[in-house]
Amino acid sequence: MQLKDARIVLTGASGGLGEALARQLAGAGAALLLTARDAARLAAIPLPEGSEVQRLAVDLTQPAGVAALAGAAHAFRANVLINNAGIGGFGLLEAQDRATVDAILATNLAAPMHLTQALLPLLREQPAAAIVNIGSAFGSIPFAGFAAYSAAKAGLRAFSQALRRELADAPVRVLHVAPRAIDTPLNPPAVVALNSALGSACDSPDTVAAQIVAMLQHGPDERHIGFPEGLFAWLNGTAPRLLDRGLAGKLAIIKRHAASQPGGR
Repeated sequence: MQLKDARIVLTGASGGLGEALARQLAGAGAALLLTARDAARLAAIPLPEGSEVQRLAVDLTQPAGVAALAGAAHAFRANVLINNAGIGGFGLLEAQDRATVDAILATNLAAPMHLTQALLPLLREQPAAAIVNIGSAFGSIPFAGFAAYSAAKAGLRAFSQALRRELADAPVRVLHVAPRAIDTPLNPPAVVALNSALGSACDSPDTVAAQIVAMLQHGPDERHIGFPEGLFAWLNGTAPRLLDRGLAGKLAIIKRHAASQPGGR
């Protein structure tokens, strides 16, 4: 896809990865419709001079928010949707209340599905279109302390694969990218401390954004970012018991850091 011809709806634009994506896509000549919940942070995203950009603050976990963005996307003549909005979910499942689990599933899985469904008629009308779903390594390597989050991201990967097969006869590419940990100020202290204790590698938002931009331009349609995370994702799909045994040794560390979360125990 030539990004100078792209008209992109980007959700979660005010987060670390979202802002990096907005800057790099605008720098490549794409027109942007940026959305996030926080209007002030959305307005503060710096873009290259001369960028074509619109900004819309909506809550995509609400039907009215999806409808408002879908209407704006039609008026914008969008041909690319990047489902980047998401929230974290570190904590032991037994310590998380129902509202927390519901929010994780609604934001990371249900919202991108509903928004994609709303925009599909528009995207089908374009000569070339794309849907990019931003997943997580934890969608392929489900991790203790992230049960609801892993479930949502695994669902997003399955949704991406199923939709790609459903649209095989349409001019709409469906891409799924699974980053490992991203170094952003939005990470809560407990997650930063956990990553440090486990020696988990973190990528910068700019590094991840560059790979997503490259996928849009040249493919492939599915990618795990980082090594050995890509290998572990493959291994989990072929011999999950090996991962079970390997990750069991990290459980005490995970539990200790989860207990420092608000509401943890």
